[in-house]
Amino acid sequence: MTTIDIHFVQGLTLAERAALVTGADFWYTAQVPGVERVMFADGPAGIRKPNNAQDTMGLTESEPAVAFPSAALLASSFDEDLLHRYGQQLGAAAAAKQVSVLLGPEVNLKRNPLAGRNFEYLSEDPLVTGRLGTAFVKGVQSAGVGIALKHFAVTNRESHRYTVSSNVDERALRELYLAQFEKIVKTARPAAIMCAYNRLNGVPMSENQRLLTGILRDEWGFTGMVMSDWGAVVDHVAALKAGLDLEMPGKGAQSVAEIVQAVKAGRLDEMALNRAALRVLQVMHDWARPAQTPTVDFAAKHQFARELAAQSMVLLQNWDEELPLDQPAESIAVIGELAAHPHFMGRGSSQVNPTHVVTPLAAMPKQATYAQGYRLDQTTADPTLVDEAVALAKRSDHVVIFAGYPDGYESEGLDHDDINLPDNQNELIAQLAAIHNHVTVVLQNGAAITMPWAGDVTAILESYLAGEAVGEATWDVLTGAVNPSGKLAESFPVYLGDNPATLFFNADAEKEDYREGIFVGYRYYDTKELEVRFPFGHGMSYTDFAYDDLQVEELADTVKVTATVKNIGDRAGKEVVQLYVVNEASRVAMPAHELRGFEKVSLAPGEATTVTFELDRRAFSWYNAANEQWQADNGHYEIQVGSSSRDIRLQAPLELTLGQTRQPVITADSYLDDIEASADPVVQIAFEQSGLKAAVQPLLDNPAMVKIMENLPLRVLVTAGVDDAIVQKFLNLVLCG
Repeated sequence: MTTIDIHFVQGLTLAERAALVTGADFWYTAQVPGVERVMFADGPAGIRKPNNAQDTMGLTESEPAVAFPSAALLASSFDEDLLHRYGQQLGAAAAAKQVSVLLGPEVNLKRNPLAGRNFEYLSEDPLVTGRLGTAFVKGVQSAGVGIALKHFAVTNRESHRYTVSSNVDERALRELYLAQFEKIVKTARPAAIMCAYNRLNGVPMSENQRLLTGILRDEWGFTGMVMSDWGAVVDHVAALKAGLDLEMPGKGAQSVAEIVQAVKAGRLDEMALNRAALRVLQVMHDWARPAQTPTVDFAAKHQFARELAAQSMVLLQNWDEELPLDQPAESIAVIGELAAHPHFMGRGSSQVNPTHVVTPLAAMPKQATYAQGYRLDQTTADPTLVDEAVALAKRSDHVVIFAGYPDGYESEGLDHDDINLPDNQNELIAQLAAIHNHVTVVLQNGAAITMPWAGDVTAILESYLAGEAVGEATWDVLTGAVNPSGKLAESFPVYLGDNPATLFFNADAEKEDYREGIFVGYRYYDTKELEVRFPFGHGMSYTDFAYDDLQVEELADTVKVTATVKNIGDRAGKEVVQLYVVNEASRVAMPAHELRGFEKVSLAPGEATTVTFELDRRAFSWYNAANEQWQADNGHYEIQVGSSSRDIRLQAPLELTLGQTRQPVITADSYLDDIEASADPVVQIAFEQSGLKAAVQPLLDNPAMVKIMENLPLRVLVTAGVDDAIVQKFLNLVLCG
């Protein structure tokens, strides 16, 4: 086997090295003597391998593959083991198709519900995205197939995606938009990182040296290959200098000639080319495919897709224990064209050629009867279809209406104008709820939607885009064959305008301003105490769980948190126990609380278990852009444990000491509360010896004056009657130490 090192690279011709840093065609790397080319393929929701040479993008037809659920649904599982198993299944399928590197997962955050690619993203929270993304990457790569993690970074809209600049402040960048990439890079070691189309604060991602080299490699220690998204490179020479290794798909001979000429003209250091070529060769070497690979058991993978979907679906509402359906005693009206033609996958890189689609109509129970109800190809009501649906509902014990979007509505390359269901569906749901007391709505959508009828229906099941086993998985949950355990990995607002990014989203073709900063998703809604339709982390079960005995203990380098969770219902079930941290110590803008841990537990009726969390300093940190470092401040925190961000069951105080104590620099502009809060003994001695403490104490003891006094800088104390000489003496004592 060929040894890949710098000497091997230097033995190649200049043209061969130039060829290595650009794609040979749409899906393959170049081939050089001694190393076979490798193939890339899309794969976030199933393997999308083009079926013929003419269909270069694979959008019209691809080889048959199992269509797995979208990331939006998988994230709702909050189940790392499930995501790892999914990765293994996907990796094995890719290997069988001679694919070396799978393009995905997408781990950008859900910033605004209008973003057209939300169905491919895991969560609005970087912890959920980072942990589930890590499990997925490890699973795929354990099957011998590399991962190209994407899209690096701050990709949150599709409109003008090739040129738009994502303008975001450093703190939000680090705490939200890079944190999940950092987690996955450090713990899962993906084979490659795919840089995004957009610019970051004006600099194209493919040419962003700070991002591709300074942060990714120098800070995080990434040693793999950095590749471009298809068509993301603006200037190939500038990209190579910045840290990009592979341009995809490239421009063939033209790209090779550009690099050769740049080296000969001295515009590109040959060492930079050699370094990039070596990284590409290492991926080609490490993830090469064997000549013989096993065949894919499509039937087994279909059953796994069914398990994935059923274990991830979210029971949003279930008044009076409407679900599970009582079989076979109840007659069921199944209404909605989406039952017959389900929306089960997104378009673009997530689109596959499914092997065996089972619709909800095909899988419905024998006692169920179907009525179309509405047309997917129009948004106005069809009176005949409505009358048929209403008549069927009136003679049925229970109504299950399938609602959502038509196939193709959610796709790579386009954003949305609103988050409402088509009018004909909303109107039909309202009509059915007005005449029937037992209405369940099953949703097929890729992101948060409005639900004006939520207060009128008895049950709501969120199935997102559930993959080819959508029908079987949906009825598994509706009938109770599977007890739902999914939790929302994103908040569902009541109105689109409640989302803080709506004012800025797609407002400018050239730029996307992230003015909401760190206040994304529940970090905004919970801090503002704004009503939401369904909160982050919410999801119901057919059983109930009790929380008890919260214990918080600070150890040498971590904080240990334990809580007891018990299944107090009569069914076996799974609960996602969520830990949130309230930071009252740091004197910067902070969300009401932030998710810092989650564990999914499976409990039999009456069974209890102790859930343990270990929180390191990072769990209490915020990113201090001025110091360019993560900062954990000592002081008062609260630990919350619960079933969602709005369903906190247990809470306990914590006085943190494993971080750093705030030591404000004392100047004439310092405030009295800075002095009172200082743990520096020099400051406190000077406060006493200068006479300043005695001079201000009567004012501080006056309830009417204390807030005013604490809000005065030292240089203004003279206006409150404090002798300026005392202030100067204090400052001199502090300065002399």
